[in-house]
This record gives sequence, structure tokens and C-alpha cells, in this order.
Amino acid sequence: MLRPLGTHAHGGPLRAEVMLLPRRCWGPWLAGRRPRCSCQSPAGFSGKDRRSSRVREKPPWRVLFFGTDHFAREALRALHAARDNKEEKLIEKLEVVTVPSISPKGLPVKQYAIQSQLPVYEWPDMGSGEYDVGVVASFGRLLSEALILKFPYGILNVHPSCLPRWRGPAPIIHTVLHGDTVTGVTIMQVRPKRFDVGPILKQETVAVPPKSTSKELEAVLSKLGANMLISVLKNLPESLNNGRPQPAEGVTYAPKVSAGTSCVKWEEQTSEQVLRLHLAIGDIVPLQTLWMENTVKLLDLVEVNNSILADPKVMGQTVTPGSVVYHRPSQMLLVHCKDGWIGVRSIMHKKTLTATDFYNGYLHAWYQKNSHAYPSQCKFQTLRLPTKTQQKTKLLLCSALSS
Repeated sequence: MLRPLGTHAHGGPLRAEVMLLPRRCWGPWLAGRRPRCSCQSPAGFSGKDRRSSRVREKPPWRVLFFGTDHFAREALRALHAARDNKEEKLIEKLEVVTVPSISPKGLPVKQYAIQSQLPVYEWPDMGSGEYDVGVVASFGRLLSEALILKFPYGILNVHPSCLPRWRGPAPIIHTVLHGDTVTGVTIMQVRPKRFDVGPILKQETVAVPPKSTSKELEAVLSKLGANMLISVLKNLPESLNNGRPQPAEGVTYAPKVSAGTSCVKWEEQTSEQVLRLHLAIGDIVPLQTLWMENTVKLLDLVEVNNSILADPKVMGQTVTPGSVVYHRPSQMLLVHCKDGWIGVRSIMHKKTLTATDFYNGYLHAWYQKNSHAYPSQCKFQTLRLPTKTQQKTKLLLCSALSS
């Protein structure tokens, strides 16, 4: 799955468009011949290397892996284990390409490659070796036609959704955000010019665990995708020959997440939608709102059960979207959404506060100061981020998604 920089496999961000060679250039490998093309070789790959390469018809394969984040790291781990398996010779050579990072630790794929003593290159450096197949997971850089031509068996893409559902840069986030009960992983062959439309080589489905976050779901799908990748590589020529087109029905898109997505819209979103939003991105970027013109972050959101809703002190409130009350028995803040209440157990307002701390330090003081005000006037308001703030937060979001 290669797409615009700014989202991770579980969400996405960190992928880029791929410009690939015309389809007619892909056929000859089936007969054991190197495809011919007039495309210029990419940096690091000489024309001599390309002409002298001999296509293998069976394992062990020489693999160049492109990836960045935790989802990609699991696929790399599986490839590395296969290379070290002396009983079943599946991988002969494994090298890694990743991208520079603002994190001092480096991205997860680079960390793993260094720890495992795998040759690792930082884009655009790709070394000068010969390979049979490329594998891509959460890479986020433009790949040229000449680079794709380097691989006689093309490039395999590990995509965390059941294509054609959730084509795009943030499939896991949108799976959680829309409350899907079933998802999965697709191993597909990359095709030129359009995203996530190539033939499906293998696809498996799994149930989405109730109330799972995007990061929790990513952990499940990354292991599934890694196992599926190894299965495809064991029968690579056959898998490519048996690839099936994606269905025309059921296509949905998973656009990248912007900074504004984290701002709760109390007048527009239901309590279920707010909870799903928290599960989808809360581990990466906490949901945000306004309290008395100050930005606060909502750290721990939960569903409000019927016993709390039946409390006379809650039922008797005159409320509007964003109204905040403290429910002492459950030690939660209750915030009214478009259709009902959502529970908040902790927030960040200058520092991390429990709901009880926030009540004692801010809500109680507000009620004392505004003793004649209606409870509906004590409220969170929708935060509208300025453009510059959105851009800055987007950079932080990209970094968090791949760290």
C-alpha cells in the first residue's frame, strides 16, 4: 500500500504514490526472461546489474524490503526469520530501505534492521544489489518505474484491509472509526497509476475485537499480514499467476487523518461517534476541545452505562451539546454529545488531571463563580484549529504514527 506521506498502516499516514512501469513490461518473467524496458535505471542500480540478472523460478528469493512503522516491522521480522530458517530455504538475501526520521531512535523498521544486522539504506540510497521481488509495507516515498523494473517478480504490497474496502492511506483507523466488525489483510501485486487496485494474491478476514483501538487492531493485523506474506512467497510464481481482480462493488476510501479530526464536534457527533473517534486516534493524538477558551485534551473516554443515565441528577439536567457535569458516584465527567452522554475519566489541562481533580480545581470553582447560571452553560466547546496549528499537529501526528 503506497500512498501520500502522512499516514501509517494503522492508520495510516506514511505512504506515497507509486509510478510503475506499463503492464506490458511485467509479463516475460513467467517464461524465465527478464522484462525489457527503455526506462532509466534508478540510483544505485546499474544497467549492467539489470541486464546480467537471471530470474529465479523458485526459492530462495532475494528480497528488498521497503517500510517504516510497526506494521511494516512485523513483516520484516517474518522475512528475517525465514532467511535464518536453514531447514526451509525461502529467503537467501534480505535488505532494507527506510526513510529518515526526526525521531532520535529512528523508525521501527530501521531499529529492527540495525538490531538484526540487516543491511539498511536510507532513501534515496538503495544499495546496488540484485533482487527477485520487492515487498512494501508503510513506506511513504515515490518509487519510479525504473525501480519497479528492478524486480522480476514485481512488488508485493501488504495492505491491512479487505480490499476493495478501505483503499487509501489510513485503513485501520477508518475500520475502527466506522465500527466495522470484520476486517482483514490483503496481499496484492502493485499496479501502475492507481492506488490499491492491483490483483489480490491472498486475502484473509478477522473479527474486529470489541472496543479495540487502532494500535491494538494494528498488532493483530500485522501478525496476520506477516504470516500471509510468507505463505505467498513460498509459492510466488503460482500466487502471481492465480491473482484475481478486485471486485467492482464495495469500494470505500480511507483518507489520511488531519489534525482537525481530533477536535470533537459536540453539536454534530453522537456519543458513539465520539467514542469510536477516541478508539481510532486517541492513542496517537488525544481528542481536543475548548474549556473557557483554553484547549484541553480528553485522555480516557468511556461509554456511559444505563445505571448512570438513570441517575436522577443526570436525568434532571437541562443540557446542550458540550455540557459538562461531574458524576460523583462514578468519578467521571459526563459530556453531552449530539444525542447523549460520553464519559471522561481523565483530561490534560496544563497537566494530566483525573475527572475528580478537574471538578475540584475548575468545575466547582466555575459553579461558585456563576451560582445563578444554568448547568447547560458549563460546557466544552468545539475547537477550531488555525491552519498553522493544523500543519504543526499534522507533522506531530505523522511522527507519532511511525514511532
